[in-house]
Amino acid sequence: MHARQYYAPHHRLETARTVEDTQSRIAFESTPDGPCAVVLGRWTAAHLAVPDHWLALQTALQTAREQGASLGWDLLQIQRIDHTGAQLLWNTWGRQWPSRLQLRADQRSMLERVAQFSVSAPPAQRVSIGAAFFRLGDAVLGVLDHAAALLRLVGQLALDLFQLLKHPSRGPWRDISGHLFRIGATALPITALVGFLIGVVLAYLMSQQLRQFGANTFIVNILGVALIRELGPVLAAILIAGRSGSAITAQIGVMRVTEELDAMRVMGIAKGYRLVMPRAIAMTVAMPLLAVWTTVAALLGGMLASDMAMGLTPAYFMTALPKAVQLSNLWLAMGKSAVFGLFIALIACHYGLRVLPNTESLGRGTTASVVSSITMVILVDALFAVVFKGVGL
Repeated sequence: MHARQYYAPHHRLETARTVEDTQSRIAFESTPDGPCAVVLGRWTAAHLAVPDHWLALQTALQTAREQGASLGWDLLQIQRIDHTGAQLLWNTWGRQWPSRLQLRADQRSMLERVAQFSVSAPPAQRVSIGAAFFRLGDAVLGVLDHAAALLRLVGQLALDLFQLLKHPSRGPWRDISGHLFRIGATALPITALVGFLIGVVLAYLMSQQLRQFGANTFIVNILGVALIRELGPVLAAILIAGRSGSAITAQIGVMRVTEELDAMRVMGIAKGYRLVMPRAIAMTVAMPLLAVWTTVAALLGGMLASDMAMGLTPAYFMTALPKAVQLSNLWLAMGKSAVFGLFIALIACHYGLRVLPNTESLGRGTTASVVSSITMVILVDALFAVVFKGVGL
């Protein structure tokens, strides 16, 4: 009798061939042909699912994998085996037959069925230069497709605006009013809260540095230019892109899923005139107002923090602010906020109209809309900063 080691808790080491035990386990023994793994017990789904037995069996299976092809296998002592146990053994063997294997005919038949229907992992393939080139081409064509569709959307919007100017009495004013309320009025609390907190944070951080140089009063200049010219409009645009831009994409996407867009086309209703134009007008009008609102809230937060951290009274802050910041900064901020709003609406409508009639495409389109809108806001803001670098400074 050869020496064996069992990987089973709460059981003493004992001779496997003489013990009637249903626990799934593996005993390792030395034979003249080399090391051999003797498979014992019942290898069925019910027995493999026992937590204590499974934890012990994992250790034995890991040991068998480490020994590799040099290990022989003896399946003659298995009391019962089903396809779950056969699949476990087949995976342990690396999905190939061991060089030394003892088993019965019924066991071989079951393992052959498992081997027949087991899908091997495809070999890792190196990406060639040609494949990388074609992938790059696909990406470029995808960008060009989006650009062409967005250009068509802009052209259609221009035609719709011209039609509105020709016949203003037929315009969708009720839709525009409703979108103005949903985009603008309902966003006032969150934009004010975020703007106020940003102002407080900036003022506290600046006070720590300015106090070292005795330049406490210059906090008005820094806060005024930073919030009015840059942070106020950008912060409001990012919040609206995530809040209202995603809502626009989801609304139009759901209309695609529920086939409302197809119904509009059958009825002869222009989707650009009824869906895109009202949202674009409402977003373009609401964004400058929200930018001013967010900037005022941020300035109030900065004023409060300056009073608490540096002793600058609100009266001094209000008196010094018009002298530190030129009015042209405010007009510049409102102008680029209108551009932000127009682009956010167009991007949101663009991705909403491209949604396929399934929920997965709706989720992807909404995510892409938000990411693209925020990226656009940053790029347009950088462009405005370069082009108008001599205005208000």
